[in-house]
Amino acid sequence: MSGRVKGWCPGALTPMPSGDGLVLRVRPRSGRLTPAQMLGLADLAERFGDGAVTLTSRANLQLRAVAPADLEAVQADLRRLDLIDTDPAQETRRNILVSPIWTQGDPTMALAAELAARLAELPPLPAKFGFAIDTGPAAILTGASADLRIERSSSGLILRAEGMARGQAVPAARAVTRLVALAHWFAAQPGARRMGLLVGGGAHPPLAADAAPLTTPPLRPGPAAPGTCVAAPFGRMATDALRAVAVAPARPTPWRSLVIESASPPPHPQAITHPDDPRLRVAVCVGKPRCPSASVETMRLARDLAPLVPPGAVLHVAGCAKGCAHPRPADLVLTGRDGRFDLLRGGRPGDPPQRRSLDPADIAALLKDPHAPSL
Repeated sequence: MSGRVKGWCPGALTPMPSGDGLVLRVRPRSGRLTPAQMLGLADLAERFGDGAVTLTSRANLQLRAVAPADLEAVQADLRRLDLIDTDPAQETRRNILVSPIWTQGDPTMALAAELAARLAELPPLPAKFGFAIDTGPAAILTGASADLRIERSSSGLILRAEGMARGQAVPAARAVTRLVALAHWFAAQPGARRMGLLVGGGAHPPLAADAAPLTTPPLRPGPAAPGTCVAAPFGRMATDALRAVAVAPARPTPWRSLVIESASPPPHPQAITHPDDPRLRVAVCVGKPRCPSASVETMRLARDLAPLVPPGAVLHVAGCAKGCAHPRPADLVLTGRDGRFDLLRGGRPGDPPQRRSLDPADIAALLKDPHAPSL
């Protein structure tokens, strides 16, 4: 199967070439966007991109299809919107995931700001190495990608390394200092790529296992404690939908959604506010021709198949074996190969398929067949 994992993520200063132009990833500061920033991103996507803003599984936003000749103009506007860093090294280090359910008075915003201000103290780290400031009422980011986490336990804050079930109690005033020290320990381990892999291989970070985090389920579209959670169909929010929800500050989530603070945005067909919307059951990448690794068109198939996916199941439509849209196993996986699809039930795109070389009509017929094995 085609597709090679690049091992790094695009940024606004380090765009990634793709089949439709450059991909720029925007990391909102402290996990929060102002209405002016949302409107500015919508304008940029229309003027220089493909007419949509992508919400990612790391709670970032992406502009696609930017022409190299327009890059300088886009970066200038992102700088004006305070959505860009001073240099690529700073941008790469600012891989900070922030709880979208923080409340006024908890330490989340202060800790996120302190970590952002101290990024220069970090050692060289792998490009995908990230941090979670998950100190709202309970930890909600446990299923999202992060290597070091500051979370809340029943007795206070804890610092936890990915792969450990429990973390060490830490006062808020020392939490970031301890996190930086733990990042230095990680960087000193030979061949270390991700903290979870290191711990899974038997390494023991210098942390006491004092307490487990309090946890709460991921957000679903609809009313949420800070306001209203609005999801984007297949992770892509059209610019008119983004403008419609820009009625209050927003908090991007790793579930490809935005929490609109203290507001109920006006309804829009490309802004999902109901948790039972069938489009939420499908994970899909941009596919051909936008991604050079993909040999199949994916978005149209995802739209066609979404109503056929039963509640509670997940369909992953992958343009290639990398499986960028959904790193975890799915109930049904369709993986592009040489212009057609391989099918697998219960796995990842790189796993051996059970059926090979299907076309979209074959797949739809299988899902509609009442005698076929269920998802």
